[in-house]
Amino acid sequence: MGAKSVEDMIEASSGVHFSGFHMNGLELRNTQVGQPTTLAAEEMHKQPFVIGVAGGAASGKTTVCDMIIQQLHDQRVVLVNQDSFYHDLTEEELTRVHEYNFDHPDAFDTEQLLCAMEKLRHGQAVDIPKYDFKSYKNNVFPARRVNPSDVIILEGILIFHDPRVRELMNMKLFVDTDADVRLARRIRRDTVEKGRDIGTVLDQYSKFVKPAFDDFILPTKKYADIIIPRGGDNHVAIDLIVQHICTKLGQHDMCKIYPNLYVIQSTFQIRGMHTLIRDSQTTKHDFVFYADRLIRLVVEHGLGHLPFTEKQVTTPTGSVYTGVDFCKRLCGVSIIRSGESMENALRACCKGIKIGKILIHREGDNGQQLIYEKLPQDISDRHVLLLDPILGTGNSAVQAISLLISKGVPESNIIFLNLISAPQGVHVVCKRFPRIKIVTSEIETGLNEDFRVIPGMGEFGDRYFGTDDDDDELVVAHTQ
Repeated sequence: MGAKSVEDMIEASSGVHFSGFHMNGLELRNTQVGQPTTLAAEEMHKQPFVIGVAGGAASGKTTVCDMIIQQLHDQRVVLVNQDSFYHDLTEEELTRVHEYNFDHPDAFDTEQLLCAMEKLRHGQAVDIPKYDFKSYKNNVFPARRVNPSDVIILEGILIFHDPRVRELMNMKLFVDTDADVRLARRIRRDTVEKGRDIGTVLDQYSKFVKPAFDDFILPTKKYADIIIPRGGDNHVAIDLIVQHICTKLGQHDMCKIYPNLYVIQSTFQIRGMHTLIRDSQTTKHDFVFYADRLIRLVVEHGLGHLPFTEKQVTTPTGSVYTGVDFCKRLCGVSIIRSGESMENALRACCKGIKIGKILIHREGDNGQQLIYEKLPQDISDRHVLLLDPILGTGNSAVQAISLLISKGVPESNIIFLNLISAPQGVHVVCKRFPRIKIVTSEIETGLNEDFRVIPGMGEFGDRYFGTDDDDDELVVAHTQ
């Protein structure tokens, strides 16, 4: 699924702050498994995209959830409220109900919530209780049947408190609203909707609500990927979040189908760099600068998928540190010409690394022909990082990978690094070579009628190296 470009979003600092919208970094959770089977792919496909929404009482969480659901109209979305999982009060607790703290973590039946989420994540319908705040029981009203969905929104004041619940989430939002605004909303809600007198509301706020916010809710703010000031009033933030969710859903669907596809953690720094290098008006200097930054991120992420061995070292303080030793049997292979743009980043990360070359002359859509190859003689004994910034139809990649395998490189030893990937290319490569790993920074919308990646970034090699020749160029370089 495509998303509109987010323009002018890049900031100099690592913690981006734009229009009251703060992103600490979103993590796309990929299950790292070996060779996928049909059963594994089906099981992955059942996994929904889970969004957690936390914040103080009356901060506007429900409004934010409703706005997200409304804008995700073409997705199956369900809302699961933490309020549905309050414990039933005992007879003794009922006699002292005004002294019971409903804003404490122990007030919730987290085990029941986890059980319900486990069923939803595995494609099973579940009955969610509806808590009655008059009898303080969850069996007064009929349970709400919730069916498996593409997106699950988990909402609650303490939904980030338990690490087991946090682990389920692909995206975490914290609605940050001024305390005076939250108190005013709470007074209006409890006096009008629940018939309570203002004195009782204020007494409960000072005795339970405010201390619980300071002690339990506010500390979970640090777990949020995105912090939304002013809640549902912040329409700019909501629109940007929905754009980002749509982009993530497209990537998430691909990663569910192919567990050997890895899309690097997305932030607005990365989206901002993509905006710049995709802009046709960006100068060559800026294109190279921001392309190099993105390439370095992809290379570093790719290196993280290499095998390692445990290693102990002695620090300058005389202490023993247990760490890991880098994989030493490694080489890079660039697909000429665009792939050569990724070589400097690889050399910067791996001192003295050997880099081979493959040149595939493109003639038409399916007329690839190998023109040149120069590879390390012992490449069969090495892990290979295959470099090409754009994965389009996948035909060139298939030919390059086939060549590496013919040279004795095990399929599982190949990691294919690129900046952007078309879904068609991902399907072609992963179906043909299910044991390689693909590491990319964004999944594209697809291919146009000319088999060009869209939205894409144009002819990468021409823009990077400063050439503009419509004719195919054959560039042959020696092995490093």
